Amino acid sequence: MDKPADPDAITLIYDGQCPVCTAYSEAVEPAAGTTLERIDARSDDPLVREATAAGYDLDEGMIVMHDGRYYHGAEALSFMARRTPASGLTHRRRSEQQAMEAVGRAVYPALRAGRNALLRLLGRKKIGAVDKAA
Repeated sequence: MDKPADPDAITLIYDGQCPVCTAYSEAVEPAAGTTLERIDARSDDPLVREATAAGYDLDEGMIVMHDGRYYHGAEALSFMARRTPASGLTHRRRSEQQAMEAVGRAVYPALRAGRNALLRLLGRKKIGAVDKAA
């Protein structure tokens, strides 16, 4: 029998070859009692395969998995912001969080474009390009 999912567990799938994505994944800490599993999107981890099979493009944004749901891109960033404690990286009071979520949705495309430019400058391929070359 399968073990039931831990409602306090969060999985973050990020691009391990992107320095900004890696720094974010290392800096973000969820609230006490919550476990955070960090997975490199370029790995052959079953959860990476599950997310891509579900139709998520990891070149378009990171993935957060929680309680059976996927959060992608700006939605993933907002999800993590809501679950970071006051001493954490992105904590804000609720009204500030709502404003940050709106800003995140507006700014995330620029963040993604910056990631893509950084990967090009570093001579690294996008995740999908690596998959197709294999």
